[in-house]
Amino acid sequence: MAVATEEVLEKAPLTKEERMVIVASSVGTVFEWYDFYLYATLAPFFAALFFPKGNETAALMSAFATYAAGFLIRPFGAIVFGRIGDLIGRKYTFLVTIIVMGLATFGVGLLPTFEAIGWVAPIILVTLRLCQGLALGGEYGGAATYVAEHSAHHRRGYNTSWIQTTATLGFFLALFIIGGCRVWMTKEMFTSWGWRIPFWVSIILLGFSIYIRLKLHESPIFLKMKAEGKGSKAPLTDSFLRYPNNKYVLLALIGATAGQGVVWYTGQFYALFFMQITLKLDFLTTYILIGASLLLGTPFFILFGWLSDKIGRLKIILLGCLIAAVTYFPLFQALTHYVNPGLEEFQNRTKISVAHDPKDATFNLFVGPWSKFTQVDKAKDFLTKQGISFKILPAVAGKTIEIRIDDTVIDGWGPDQEKQLKEALKAKNFPEKADPARVNYPMTLLILFIFLIYVTMVYGPIAAFLVELFPTRIRYTSMSLPYHIGNGWFGGMLPLTATAIVALKGDIYYGLWYPIIVSLITVVVGFLFLKETKDRDIHNVEHD
Repeated sequence: MAVATEEVLEKAPLTKEERMVIVASSVGTVFEWYDFYLYATLAPFFAALFFPKGNETAALMSAFATYAAGFLIRPFGAIVFGRIGDLIGRKYTFLVTIIVMGLATFGVGLLPTFEAIGWVAPIILVTLRLCQGLALGGEYGGAATYVAEHSAHHRRGYNTSWIQTTATLGFFLALFIIGGCRVWMTKEMFTSWGWRIPFWVSIILLGFSIYIRLKLHESPIFLKMKAEGKGSKAPLTDSFLRYPNNKYVLLALIGATAGQGVVWYTGQFYALFFMQITLKLDFLTTYILIGASLLLGTPFFILFGWLSDKIGRLKIILLGCLIAAVTYFPLFQALTHYVNPGLEEFQNRTKISVAHDPKDATFNLFVGPWSKFTQVDKAKDFLTKQGISFKILPAVAGKTIEIRIDDTVIDGWGPDQEKQLKEALKAKNFPEKADPARVNYPMTLLILFIFLIYVTMVYGPIAAFLVELFPTRIRYTSMSLPYHIGNGWFGGMLPLTATAIVALKGDIYYGLWYPIIVSLITVVVGFLFLKETKDRDIHNVEHD
């Protein structure tokens, strides 16, 4: 009889309330991700707007550092808003977060550039990014918890997977609006003021999102818990200082969200930056290819969310991390082959080396007025900015740095040496940009689609997994912190860290070691120490 009842429940359609909760939560979250990813998409462009000229790689690193600042602050947003969500309620908390996000994004659209107000511009920009990060830190946990607590047990993975599509759809919306502005406007118009339009649009989206979310009701599980007096009076203490919940917070981070975060950001943002910056593909083609892969891949969030209701969440997440780690090197090498075969041919026929003392090379992660760039740093930055890999050799006696391009030798680094290097590259038929006529569009799209499949495997089931891992009274707080450290720190730091590693090591693929190592750690820890959660009944407050 129980089996028959379960079968009826599984075939029952979504209730009206479930549909309303999913739609309202998802629409608002799409717009919040759109706001957050505007800067991510424009980070290379902002390098010239908000940071001093003279060193392109330093400016790019500064732009990526500002991009990363929004991610680094996210766990603190998770703590602040997670605590409020567990004390006051889910609905009003993520109503506040979307207001903060929308106003901060609109503020970026009003910000003067470095040329107008100097270092005050990047300081204000970082402040606004921190506000965005705080808001997003409170948004995701609230939306995921809210949808999960409104969902029937047998389709919790399916229902929460709709929330998982919102990050990708928000990214697509950002690409669409930015791409439309850049196509409609001249390069000069967009550089002068047109880049502000996507940020101004956010104020319209903010009003729409607030209107939708005001129609929502509080989570029934939360209301039941409060009515029974079983809520936590100190969610932070209960989440992070009491066993065994603090153990599960740590395991959720290392054994699930860290790997999920780097796979997500490698497949979407690092692929975008790699094609645009390293492979020198024009922005419009890059946006179209990335956007097409997002549209093709998005339904698979739902598929893997649904599948996790059948076979479990954890095994899908860990399998996605494992496959990604094993295949990233060949896939990114294939991306070079199909996007810019001229660059691949140049590398295969040309021997390039940089000889220097290792102590003269520095790992420049966070770049600012305090940063010191040696001759070696500047020379290696220039080469990696061109998408060129090179071999690092021991220092030549009496020379700070020696660059060899086949038989051409360049001693030292400065304006004259940079000019010599450019002439040497030109003589060797170095392709300064990807040739559109030689891009293999179907194969490029296939590789980007494969990246998106990895993203959907690790990200589709993660919300349901985290919700089920923690009890109702501290769920918002407990799930938000490991999620935002995993995605905000491990994932959000990926473009910055990978770019710094590439510049240090001289190999355009070397930055991939970062997501590969993190993914493999997650596979090992998750397999050994975490258990499946899909059969846990979160509707039973007593169980918590």
